[in-house]
Amino acid sequence: MTSSTETGVDYGFFTTGLLTGLREGVEAALIVSIILAYLARTGNVRHFGRIWSGTAAALALSVAIGLVLFVTIGELKAPAEQIFEGSAMLLAAAVVTWMLFWMRRTAANIRGELQAEIDRALTHGSVWGLSVLAFAAVIREGIETSLFLLGQVTAASQAHAGASSTLIGAVVGLAVAVLIGYGFYRGTRVINLRIFFTWTGVALVFIAAGLVANAAHELIEAGVIPIGGGIAFDISRVLPHSEESGNLLGQLLRALLGYSSTPEWGTLIAWAAYLGAVLTLYLRPMRRVASSGQATEHRPAST
Repeated sequence: MTSSTETGVDYGFFTTGLLTGLREGVEAALIVSIILAYLARTGNVRHFGRIWSGTAAALALSVAIGLVLFVTIGELKAPAEQIFEGSAMLLAAAVVTWMLFWMRRTAANIRGELQAEIDRALTHGSVWGLSVLAFAAVIREGIETSLFLLGQVTAASQAHAGASSTLIGAVVGLAVAVLIGYGFYRGTRVINLRIFFTWTGVALVFIAAGLVANAAHELIEAGVIPIGGGIAFDISRVLPHSEESGNLLGQLLRALLGYSSTPEWGTLIAWAAYLGAVLTLYLRPMRRVASSGQATEHRPAST
């Protein structure tokens, strides 16, 4: 089987970057589109420039943070490099996990909250507060994206064209997110947002589980985790993950899920524990509480 890297693009890592850029980009794009749509509806189109300036500043700062962190990795030597890479992957997984549950709780009320903040800025005459509002709304998504992509690029750095493919995928995902945000602003329901966020969230849980497994591998090699270094099983003859094997499916699974045909016990346990716990909590049904108007996790009634 021909390896995808022969074409200069690793499609597995491209897909992980695409999903990350699309999911995070859509959240930021929807926030900006809600702000712009409300300003347009209330006759405040003249303030659009302040929204764009805040958005641009947030994007620039997010890129700068990502570049600084990426360059820092390249200057470290083993085992410090392995420790830093493992820590970066764990941080990325933690950030995306927090983001998923935050979005799950607040998605139903985000439009009303943004409109209330806009009204306060316009009422008190602090129109530059709109720039701050746009900046604050986008910077959170931008930093989360930078950290998550850092973890993915770190995991992909061992594969030929892996890091560049991840970044290319992220750029494509962000471009699609911009189009979705524009469609939302124009009033076109391009997609069912509830279904979109649910299933892209599930995909990101699997990607984050792969980062946790890769982080465990790096920390085991660095000696930070003193146990779990033994090989749990070896199915490399059936579904190898290495580039040298030329097996596209194995490489795709490695990029998307952190798959290894020869996993260590520590990485396997870390992957299964994270995936089982987070996926179970993320897919728990939610109910609406009439008194507060906020969605909360459903809990069985006590007997």
